[in-house]
Amino acid sequence: MFVRIDNTPRDYAWGSLTAIARLLGRAPSGDPEAELWLGAHAGSPARIEGGSPAPDLAAWIAADPQSALGPELVAADQAAGVAPHLPYLLKVLAAGAPLSLQAHPSPAQAAEGFARENAAGVPVDAAHRNYKDPFHKPEMLFALSDAFHALCGFRSRAAVASDLVRLIGAARGADAPAARLAEFGDRLSAAPDDGAALRDAVTWLLTGGGEVAELVAETVRAARLVLAECGSDDFESVDALDPALLPFETVITLSDAYPGEAGIVISLLLNRVRLVRGQALYMPAGNIHMYLAGLGIELMAASDNVLRGGFTPKHIDVPELARVLDFTPLPAPLLDAVELAPGVEVFRPDVPDFALVHATVGTETDAVRLRPGAPAIALATEGTLELAGQAGGLSLARGQAVYITPDEQELTVRGAGELFLATTGVAFGA
Repeated sequence: MFVRIDNTPRDYAWGSLTAIARLLGRAPSGDPEAELWLGAHAGSPARIEGGSPAPDLAAWIAADPQSALGPELVAADQAAGVAPHLPYLLKVLAAGAPLSLQAHPSPAQAAEGFARENAAGVPVDAAHRNYKDPFHKPEMLFALSDAFHALCGFRSRAAVASDLVRLIGAARGADAPAARLAEFGDRLSAAPDDGAALRDAVTWLLTGGGEVAELVAETVRAARLVLAECGSDDFESVDALDPALLPFETVITLSDAYPGEAGIVISLLLNRVRLVRGQALYMPAGNIHMYLAGLGIELMAASDNVLRGGFTPKHIDVPELARVLDFTPLPAPLLDAVELAPGVEVFRPDVPDFALVHATVGTETDAVRLRPGAPAIALATEGTLELAGQAGGLSLARGQAVYITPDEQELTVRGAGELFLATTGVAFGA
């Protein structure tokens, strides 16, 4: 069965005024449009188009989960002791300003944290609650804009030290204060290994007082000096900036948006990522990340479990964040695609919750055949496409989305355009 779905973009303040509307061929609302949710998550379930008696996709699935989700997903949820649910959430995300710094728990951490807060009597809707459900929340992001900017994962002490040396040199060359920067460098080098150094630094920065404030001020001042030395203090576009200067530009961007935030210094500890269109990131449990700017397709496990580390008025639990974070320095976690056919690729992280198919139809091939074998959500971002399954079919124009039940089995896509299809990771062998 093919069920047309749609939603109203979430109007978070960091959203873009035009990016989602432009992508989907819609008129802008005039308000920030941050995320378009396509799924059954209770926070903003997709509405069903065409006069269904169910008000939204969550209610429609709940009315007949065996047909809507398939017996395999229902059986897995029953074995786990949870209600049948769609395990993923597809979003169109448009960051016009930086989001919060955050990480997500593993399955074991989520289950334990949820049970612990329940036992403590913390209301599920309490502002200070960390675990809203017992699920993990891995995420991936596919870049749709020509450039998508993010911070993602910790880098090595050596890489951080190199930028600190540059900041200290620029400050001292201008007779500006640099004592706190030097002390911070010493603090990092004194730890026995990279992981211990990063854990100590993040915890200290998020719990510190006057010394942290002085360090933030020195860091921002020195970053401006570094960019000025390179003739890049008045750059027209961050997309064209030398990659070696991106950490310093990020300091300025974050300071302009969130003056005095300790996370400004934390940004120097992280990989600064600039994706081009078609590249993807994968954020597993424990990965610290922050989207800075750009338009993308985000796909994640359907959970509300977020541990925040700054740039937000929402609750920050430093000890719990430190418990969840993976402080191992790693390269930026780019997620490579696997080609299924000419013009068709799948991004398949090693989790059963989700996989993302990206198909360009009408260039390299006039028809695409897919066998998700699980519930799927398809979104057209260009052109007009004809979708046909075993039991039904429909036409999908730019900006339209559809929920596809697993009984459709093999899908054939014809026409000319671009399609994103979210389904479970199990469907593609995770």
